[in-house]
Amino acid sequence: MAPPRARALLLPLAAATVLVASTIFLFAAAGASRWRPADTGLPVPATPADFSAVPISVSVTSASKGKELSFLDENGRPDDPSSGSAAAAEPGRCDPRDAAVRVFVYDMPPEFHFGLLGWAPPPGNGGGVWPDVSGGTVPRYPGGLNQQHSVEYWLTLDLLASSSAAPCGPAARVADSRDADVIFVPFFASLSYNRHSKAVPPEKVSRDMYLQEKLVRYLVAQPEWKRSGGADHVVVAHHPNSLLHARSALFPTVFVLSDFGRYHPRVASLEKDLIAPYRHMAKTFVNDTAGFDDRPTLLYFRGAIYRKEGGNIRQELYNMLKDEKDVFFSFGSVQDHGVSKASQGMHSSKFCLNIAGDTPSSNRLFDAIVSHCVPVIISDDIELPYEDILDYSKFSIFVRSSDAIKKGYLMRLIKGINKHRWTRMWKRLKEVDKHFEYQFPSHKDDAVQMIWQALARKVPSIRLKAHRFRRSSRSERGSK
Repeated sequence: MAPPRARALLLPLAAATVLVASTIFLFAAAGASRWRPADTGLPVPATPADFSAVPISVSVTSASKGKELSFLDENGRPDDPSSGSAAAAEPGRCDPRDAAVRVFVYDMPPEFHFGLLGWAPPPGNGGGVWPDVSGGTVPRYPGGLNQQHSVEYWLTLDLLASSSAAPCGPAARVADSRDADVIFVPFFASLSYNRHSKAVPPEKVSRDMYLQEKLVRYLVAQPEWKRSGGADHVVVAHHPNSLLHARSALFPTVFVLSDFGRYHPRVASLEKDLIAPYRHMAKTFVNDTAGFDDRPTLLYFRGAIYRKEGGNIRQELYNMLKDEKDVFFSFGSVQDHGVSKASQGMHSSKFCLNIAGDTPSSNRLFDAIVSHCVPVIISDDIELPYEDILDYSKFSIFVRSSDAIKKGYLMRLIKGINKHRWTRMWKRLKEVDKHFEYQFPSHKDDAVQMIWQALARKVPSIRLKAHRFRRSSRSERGSK
């Protein structure tokens, strides 16, 4: 038997041996199959280097066979954005090196973005594709329910203004894509769907589908896409039906979505993509002093009651709660001044129901948050914005759908929350409501800046995938 001193030396050596063996095993296992967005056992979409296999009616090219950037480009500049190669800003302007995430924006034709708002480049602007936002006057986004999915509009405005801002916000636009952490695709996909998803005779293809097909052709032809296979590209498709025809072709990108309800798990996942809040429709309750005793309605819901797909639970809950004391549960729509009535109702209610509809999410949750009405979330598949840093359980109540439809369960749960606990959640709502405000210019920690910060936290994994793509593509070229 070895002496005690020898045994003490052997223990770390044995642990190191196990660690090395485990690492070798993991790398061998990883090499047996390529990276997958999620391990669900479902078919994997085509690789970024083979878009021709994607079922979309456009002709697209394969990965570039031309010259690729190495660790140093032809000018001796580092290929890695983390090296801080971005040029210093002029005095009084944003220095991109100070931003949490550096963003290169494609100068795409206006038909993809502000042209959808009726904006056109003024005569004599030298072929520029962007409106001048420096004076604070910007093209207006359509009102009504269009607004709830207007995320791409606010993010694009923020990027256009970032180069002249001082100090930098979380995101800064860079002129050279090699200095960027991510590549932003300025396609107003939700507006395109809302306004142009139906073909206008005699045309057989809708303008929305035409733009999606043109978008794919444009992107896969860009050197930035060929460098990363699209892994570092950011595409906003907040409306659940937006980008319906192109999403499978663009699956390597980082999607900014409202939820994953209508996405194949191989196309979108929480590991790869971002959840952004809806733009709320209810008015923010400014200087709210309406505490527990000042809100006479116990539980509030106003909206569509009869929904398809996963929204059948709304009808069941309506039948259970419609006659309960201190509960308001009613049909409402935009056409009958529903937004104004909902604002008034939420401002005078202690709890507000957020029930799954056609998709797991709805803007009703964010209406409740800015109304400081404690959300009661009944949606088993919901994903929430910034949940890696924001604990929703401190200002929301979560109820499983199977429990919510049990007779008496929901009312016992709500009535069991005392004034002290409710007040803690109400105070927390007043602290976090700023994170759900879209505005231009953006303000510290508002929705726009929170989305950029969430994207910045994904940059290491984005960079890893881009580097792995380059490794793979170079290996394939070398074997030919």
